[in-house]
Amino acid sequence: MSIMNPLPIKAVVIDLDGTLLDTAPDLADAAMAMAEDLGMPPITLDEVKTYIGNGVSRLVKRVLTRDMHADPDPDLFARALPLYEQHYAEWVSRKSRPFSGVVEGLHSLKEMGLRVACITNKAERFTHPLLQDTGLFPFFELILSGDSLPEKKPSPLPLLHACQVFGVEPDELLLIGDSLNDAQAARAAGCPVFCVPYGYNRGRPVAELDLDAVVSSLAEAATRVVKKS
Repeated sequence: MSIMNPLPIKAVVIDLDGTLLDTAPDLADAAMAMAEDLGMPPITLDEVKTYIGNGVSRLVKRVLTRDMHADPDPDLFARALPLYEQHYAEWVSRKSRPFSGVVEGLHSLKEMGLRVACITNKAERFTHPLLQDTGLFPFFELILSGDSLPEKKPSPLPLLHACQVFGVEPDELLLIGDSLNDAQAARAAGCPVFCVPYGYNRGRPVAELDLDAVVSSLAEAATRVVKKS
């Protein structure tokens, strides 16, 4: 997709993990505690970073199998998931912080008069406390978690739902994310998409994705858009 520079839009939706917040340390701490509970070999922060992006259930499966796509023994998974969720609920915002440029960028987007939403694959019971604890909750008119709708990214459904809520066309809604899930969801919905390079794209450079732009931060993203009249 070729885009105008700056890109004329009416709304922005932003991914959470790896885009707004560096949540990997808390996700990894919960994974380490779960592995210890189960008598499994320890796992590192760098490993966990490559497993983030498809929600807690898939993250737990990847930690159990140390594989992106394999499914663990069902009984082991049934024991592991509640352990992980218990640890993560306790530590959800203990170490998580906004990335550089996030707060500045959110202020700029709001000052332009753009509609702003957060769309994540993280469950609502973790999403809302995390945004509240880090001070980002008030920036968003709409927050869609991984369990808010029948489908989550890379399905286009959350983006199309945001278009309906905001009363905009897909090409008027920009997704800012950090991963293949975001790129695929945006393309399926017909939305433009920017990605930041510092997030959790399964260990791969975001420049390899089908994007409209790679932006160094949310602050830079705000300089690349203009409110469409």
